[in-house]
Amino acid sequence: MNVHFIAIGGSAMHNLAIALHLKGCHVTGSDDEIFDPAKSRLQKYGLLPESFGWHTERITKNLDAIVLGMHARQDNPELLKAQELGLKIYSYPEYLYEQSKDKTRVVIGGSHGKTTTTAMILHVLQHCGMETDYMVGAQLEGFEVMVRLSETAKVMVIEGDEYLTSPIDRRPKFHLYKPNVAIVTGIEWDHINVFPTFEIYKDQFAQFVNLIEPGGTLIYCNADADVADVAQKNQRTDITKRPYDVPEHMVENGVTYLKSANQQINKLTPLRVFGRHNLLNMTAARYACNALGITDEQFDEAIQTFGGASKRLELVKKAEDCAVYKDFAHAPSKLRATIAAMKEQYPQRKLVACMELHTFSSLTAEFLKQYAGTMDKADVAYVYYSQHALQLKKLPNLDPEQVRRSFANTGLRVFTDSAQMVAELKKMQWQQTNLLMMSSGNFDGIDFAALADELLK
Repeated sequence: MNVHFIAIGGSAMHNLAIALHLKGCHVTGSDDEIFDPAKSRLQKYGLLPESFGWHTERITKNLDAIVLGMHARQDNPELLKAQELGLKIYSYPEYLYEQSKDKTRVVIGGSHGKTTTTAMILHVLQHCGMETDYMVGAQLEGFEVMVRLSETAKVMVIEGDEYLTSPIDRRPKFHLYKPNVAIVTGIEWDHINVFPTFEIYKDQFAQFVNLIEPGGTLIYCNADADVADVAQKNQRTDITKRPYDVPEHMVENGVTYLKSANQQINKLTPLRVFGRHNLLNMTAARYACNALGITDEQFDEAIQTFGGASKRLELVKKAEDCAVYKDFAHAPSKLRATIAAMKEQYPQRKLVACMELHTFSSLTAEFLKQYAGTMDKADVAYVYYSQHALQLKKLPNLDPEQVRRSFANTGLRVFTDSAQMVAELKKMQWQQTNLLMMSSGNFDGIDFAALADELLK
């Protein structure tokens, strides 16, 4: 099988390329630029293109398939050549479906919690010895790659992104997977450049539910009013609906304990993760594993060793009375959930929360209003954004005072220079105080580990 990737350097694309290579396919690819970690990982497997750019001579009739990445444009010369030759062109999600159409597909959708829920399911299945193919949006402990494809696994677990499929296919990715078991973790308006109103965005999840295979299962967060509304308005009688909420638990001495799902068993399971949002994700993962034949007892045994997905409320470093965490949080609900989790887990400690506006939506003046009140539970709240990010996304400049008003927090400080923000952090006393850094970026190059070392010394 000869497969060529157009825009092989993307986060999802390079992982799929590696997965196909490991499966025994002959894989080639092109891109106009590739950065780490994709660059070094492709190089490790001998898949890094010899030169960057688009090379139409690589597109020949000998190719069995083209996989087109979202980074490529509609006028990409390799794409045009492939169309001219009549080659089979797949988007990334189309190719994943093609590889999994004969398997039981578990698809995790939602505005937040997708990666963590997917990671929890994979952790439990691996612990229980169930062979599984998968696609997940973060590097996971114990898993070499972010995509696995095989001929032998009977199950595939897929993190279902609602963003667009490819430059020539404007459907949301998760509409292509046709799940046997579907999870919806939460609905909060995002990707406003594609879904201009909340109702249009919410409707993508209603369509996702309608794409569940007959006889399938919908697992949905009943604690989210919009998710519950989508589930309850769905009229299908050929699927099973299973709502979930926060499970019984307790927090003691900085450790969260999960109470047994079996009311006949008085057992507490210590967890390495914490926070209401993680407990919700855990219940969704439990129900998905139940659907695959995993018992509650097996789940509880496995989940206590789950340490979290990369960058999801990840501990950077801790001392006796201080801890530094980083989190991928950037959407309003993610900020609320992550800050609340830190305050619940460490009720006696002060919390300094820093958030970077980094995505297209978060840097848009109209969308900024969604952040009102999201950082109120932090004792000290900082927001950072760079004018360079606005320029890259071709958005108008934002005034720091406009950002502060959007958060509706009179004590909040806004920075446009990350070095200045770091300087303020270094002036603070860190006894009985935690630091939480939240962004889908890196605050323009902050080394979190080095910062933690300096603050905790």
